[in-house]
Amino acid sequence: MAYILQQAVNSVPVAALYALLAFAYSLAFAVTRRADITIGALFAFSGQIFALFFYIAWQRYWLILELCIVIGAAAAFLYTTLAATVVGRYVLQPLTRSEPHAVIVGGFAVMIVLMETARLASQTRSIWLPPLLKTPVTLLSIDGYAVTLTQMQLVNVAVMLCALALLAVLLARAAWGRRWKAVRDDPLAAELLGVDSRSVFIQAYVGAALIATFAGLLMTAYYGTMDFGAGLMFGLKVIMLGALGGYASPLKSAAGGAILGLSETMWTAFGPLALRDIVIFSALVYILVMTRPEQQNAELNS
Repeated sequence: MAYILQQAVNSVPVAALYALLAFAYSLAFAVTRRADITIGALFAFSGQIFALFFYIAWQRYWLILELCIVIGAAAAFLYTTLAATVVGRYVLQPLTRSEPHAVIVGGFAVMIVLMETARLASQTRSIWLPPLLKTPVTLLSIDGYAVTLTQMQLVNVAVMLCALALLAVLLARAAWGRRWKAVRDDPLAAELLGVDSRSVFIQAYVGAALIATFAGLLMTAYYGTMDFGAGLMFGLKVIMLGALGGYASPLKSAAGGAILGLSETMWTAFGPLALRDIVIFSALVYILVMTRPEQQNAELNS
């Protein structure tokens, strides 16, 4: 019982991560209407940039830990924002006007460019950060078995949940949220009412990239590194996360992401690890296939 409870607790940080990424992807997908792998690529890219600049400040200039974190985070947000603006304006926006497969091809090209840029910048080395907030915190004890999470896991969960709540409120009540919904429902009608759909497109994509950057920083600080190939895996997962909650609503997609995080952790605990991704992707593909396109269109028009 204690082991099962520990695994359920372990799934909470992963569920919070996938929920935040799913929210970001849904925010962008509502205006692009195309399957896009670049959000996952930007997530991985931001983590790699954070690790690289942290390493430079820590190893070369011997700065204090807190200042290294600030420098790494600032560099990650700066470079990812720049990359997202260029990709959104000059790659995705033109491609969304063409046939759907063009966005998929363009997304893979962007992912390769970002991955190779980070790899060359770090000289093909896996950069590892020093342990951050690794002290375990006992949540409860069952028959002498302590159910724990590390301080970093607790910080990640708290920060990600607060970010999700704040984003949901802003999307529901802010003026930009109303413009986003108008473009999501009908870009042409929004244009006729004076909404600049092109600007909303760029803002939504860059906003999604910033959310992914925030998640990338937290995960890199927890795991200590970000792999060069993580962009592909997270990109594919992010694309399919919306299948569990529906692409039209970021909160529903976030709930789907949380379910995926729980399922993935529990499979890791009780099933063969080598088959985890195969089973998870197969289940997501099945949901995508069984979800009829007209249902998705109904959600977008609701």
